[in-house]
Amino acid sequence: MFRRFALLTMAVLLSACAANRVNHDFDASRDFAAYRSWSWKEPAVQYRPDDPRIKSDLTEQRIREAVTDQLDQRGLRPAAGSKGDLSVQTYLVVEERQQQVTTNYGGGWGNPWNGYWGAPMYNETRIVPYKVATIQIDLLDGKDGKLVWRGSDEQMISRTTNPADRSTAIHETVVRILANYPPH
Repeated sequence: MFRRFALLTMAVLLSACAANRVNHDFDASRDFAAYRSWSWKEPAVQYRPDDPRIKSDLTEQRIREAVTDQLDQRGLRPAAGSKGDLSVQTYLVVEERQQQVTTNYGGGWGNPWNGYWGAPMYNETRIVPYKVATIQIDLLDGKDGKLVWRGSDEQMISRTTNPADRSTAIHETVVRILANYPPH
């Protein structure tokens, strides 16, 4: 019971640590007000590693829908039959990470006047593996193809997610990434 509680606590702490890793970068010399339309740069979603367990048409559809929705909310419209002012490309990177966890059991009680009593102190150290997914969104100038804006965010992957949870997680991640577009 105690081990389960310790693992649950560690999982909560790890998710809290991974919650605010949104990164943004942009070319300050660009006039972002001039960008009005966008189109996908194919392949629209690239996977790292290129693993069939990660690569999925369903995941790609979720990412495309979330990005389309967020760009639309920022006043960018899909280019009609032509190349847009911006080309959009996304990446889904999944990494295996490890966390070292030490749990202390037992220990003595008492004081120096009456002596100590209790079980001996026992430490258990183990490695807890977990996976982190990073979504990166690149916006490239449609004319010269150079990167003008990049945002990324990572989130610990939960093993017990259903399709609705996956859609929600991807949508929330894309919202956090594009929250700083256009840059001020």
